[in-house]
Amino acid sequence: MSTLKLLFTALVCLLILPSFAQTKLTLEDAVLQQYRKFASDNLFGFAWVPNTDCYSYLEAYRTLKKASFTNTEAKTVLTIDEVNTALNVKLPWFTGFKWLSENEFSLSDGSTFVTFDIVSKTGKVVATLADDAENALMDHQNKHIAYTRNNNVYLQLVDGQKIKVTTFEDLNIVSGQSFARNEFGISGGLFWSPKSTYLAFYQKDETNVSNYPLLDNSKTPGELKNIKYPMAGQGSEKPRVGIYNIASKNTIYISPRGKEDSYLTNLSWTPDGKYVLIAEVNREQNEMGLHMYNAETGEFVRTLLVEKNEKWVEPEHPALFPDPNSNNFIWVSEKSGFNNLYYYDINGKLIKQLTKNDFVVKDLLFTRKEGTEIYFSATGESPLNTMVYKVDLKGKQELITKTPGVHSVQVSTDGAYVFDQFSSHSIPGMSVIYDSKGKKEKVLIQSPNKYEGIDIGTTEIGQLKAKDGSVLYTRLIKPKNFDASKKYPVLVYVYGGPHAQMITNSWMDGASLWMHWMADQGYLVFTLDNRGSAERGFAFESQIHRQLGTLEMEDQLTGVDYLKSLPFVDQERMAVHGWSFGGFMTTSLMLRKPGTFTTGVAGGPVTDWKFYEIMYGERYMDQPEENTEGYKKASLFSYTDQLKGKLFLIHGSIDDVVVMQHSLSLMQQFVEQGIQMDFFTYPMHKHNVGGKDRVHLMRNVLNYILENNQ
Repeated sequence: MSTLKLLFTALVCLLILPSFAQTKLTLEDAVLQQYRKFASDNLFGFAWVPNTDCYSYLEAYRTLKKASFTNTEAKTVLTIDEVNTALNVKLPWFTGFKWLSENEFSLSDGSTFVTFDIVSKTGKVVATLADDAENALMDHQNKHIAYTRNNNVYLQLVDGQKIKVTTFEDLNIVSGQSFARNEFGISGGLFWSPKSTYLAFYQKDETNVSNYPLLDNSKTPGELKNIKYPMAGQGSEKPRVGIYNIASKNTIYISPRGKEDSYLTNLSWTPDGKYVLIAEVNREQNEMGLHMYNAETGEFVRTLLVEKNEKWVEPEHPALFPDPNSNNFIWVSEKSGFNNLYYYDINGKLIKQLTKNDFVVKDLLFTRKEGTEIYFSATGESPLNTMVYKVDLKGKQELITKTPGVHSVQVSTDGAYVFDQFSSHSIPGMSVIYDSKGKKEKVLIQSPNKYEGIDIGTTEIGQLKAKDGSVLYTRLIKPKNFDASKKYPVLVYVYGGPHAQMITNSWMDGASLWMHWMADQGYLVFTLDNRGSAERGFAFESQIHRQLGTLEMEDQLTGVDYLKSLPFVDQERMAVHGWSFGGFMTTSLMLRKPGTFTTGVAGGPVTDWKFYEIMYGERYMDQPEENTEGYKKASLFSYTDQLKGKLFLIHGSIDDVVVMQHSLSLMQQFVEQGIQMDFFTYPMHKHNVGGKDRVHLMRNVLNYILENNQ
């Protein structure tokens, strides 16, 4: 072959080679792009058009598209610029989109509320609220707006009238906002009655709750901002429920039937609008009563049901009324050991236990207009899945989603069609529509693997057995070019606390992308969901009662033993990292099981449960004076002299969830004992470090492990 041909062949090879080359994953992309450029394709903002087989979705947030089940060719309906021009508003996108009828929808960015007709291309501005208005909520008739300003509740009526519902000058009295630190499923504090004749709202008196100072270092000099933070065993909120009558302009209040610091939760209205149902939980959280009150007078009517448990009772789902013409309701209860659905009449008589599953019901999703069927999400046969079922009022249950994975569904208003968006270990993402009988199906989107061409490792999902025989799920991420003949260091990523599950049958298996970056540095990244973690039922989750950290560590060490049994694991180079409860677990493992890990990085760690808030802490640990030994055993202050290896604590300077006192107090103990450790704070960040600063955080965490896990 001539020299010229050789040069030409070499040039062609150089030109072709890059198309086969793999791109290295950068840490910046791993932290910031998992849910952006690497996110699986889906239909954003999907919504069924009422009483039709049509649906809509958003394209690039600013364009409304519409199609139908019988004709999936989507057409542009209008853009947000057209809405803004027609109504002279400045909505950034189709925020708060909701269909009101076949042709009309509403939008809200929290301060501007509008309705718009797609046929006439006209609409109206329902309300424009003050800049400091918060928690705004439009009523069911789409005419009145309730909102809060500072600590009081306000209304703006359809006629433009503005009403100050509460007039408390004492800042300890907070109305219309979520309370109980957002426990018990609480996410808001305003509740419109079905016919919009009443507004119910949560109210809390925080007079007995201690102030906790947070430093604003952006000011000169720095300023202290006090928040209310109820620590375990100390003064708690005193709750009430207010009900404002729009016609009479009168407000009545409902107080706990038990002690004044009991919890009032899971408020719901009966369909006729005459009564409110409130789940009251005692401070000990071992007894719950579902009480019924007259909405006009506030008078107690009756107790519909009572639940007790020596460990805890934790209602998280308000009563659901499947039939708009009946006050019979569905209650989700864990009394059988797993969340199941129970159908009651309004006198508190059990009509039917609708489900008898030995798996967890996660959420109630939809009821048919005539109230005959209820759709709900649940784990199904595998706790790693989120499947969707329906059950009728006779207890006939049917699995709607057939493919294992993590599903999110929306059902058309007549119950005829189901939109299903899901992923799994092997499916990056799919968006499909099928009829409720399962006979017809249309695939709208089948997402490609966005990691194609990226140097990324493999993930293995496994199972281990806890000492009590419980199944423990594991996730092991290996480098792309894994070689079983080599020895690899390990990073154990841990959370381990209640209400969280790290491993799921979803795309990426619940892992953060930075874990794959770490694998690319030559690491194995391992995670185990221990006893106490979510979606496993009461027996599995409640064993941690009064002894946080003990069984969780036992299970994590079962995972460590498994890792050490693998011939490709370097037993002398094992590190551990976690945040929040995972920070507590990381520090616990470093101090209570010294020598297991060479290196630990604990973010926002709980170090002593007496510093944590009442609603969560007392559920699992009781009050400090009731569980002296349990608090002492869990307190990390008892083990600081046992530290072996390198420990790095990280904390946001204005963390209002796990306050800085946790890390400062533990560090003080280390200093007094002359023990060295490392610490870093993120100024003006709360419990989680977000935005671009998160890249700095993860580089901080992972570099520390790479440098010290030797």
